[in-house]
Amino acid sequence: MKLIIGTDHNGVEIKRELLKKLSGDFEIIDASPENTPTDDYPDFAFKTSKLLLENDNAYGVLICGTGIGMCIAANKVKGIRCALVTSGRTARLARRDDDANVIALDSTMNIKMMEECIRLFASTSFCLEEEKYERRLKKVIDYENGAYDEL
Repeated sequence: MKLIIGTDHNGVEIKRELLKKLSGDFEIIDASPENTPTDDYPDFAFKTSKLLLENDNAYGVLICGTGIGMCIAANKVKGIRCALVTSGRTARLARRDDDANVIALDSTMNIKMMEECIRLFASTSFCLEEEKYERRLKKVIDYENGAYDEL
């Protein structure tokens, strides 16, 4: 499984730590190998999201000062479902209930918690046992494609 990881300047150090901790279990693609103190998070959110769409069997991980900006930007890319993750519970449910393919993390999160969130996210499958999750996901995808008119 591949992890495509992108960060702005706020997450450079923690990304380096994560790469060391995760590289034995995942194929890592670093979508932000060169950051500057004045870089802009949307650039890395878009780049990571586009790389994800080009790679099979991959998930995206985005890191910025709060995770919020990256999440907003990534969700502008067609085909991306990015979730702001703040705990192991939200990481697991983002995959299980919503079939998220990218998570956004706060750069101030504890490294152990961040690693736990990534591992839970990557190891959780979308729930196909309950029809409601597929129904809801279909509405989101159809809306994104202009084929669903909300109530």
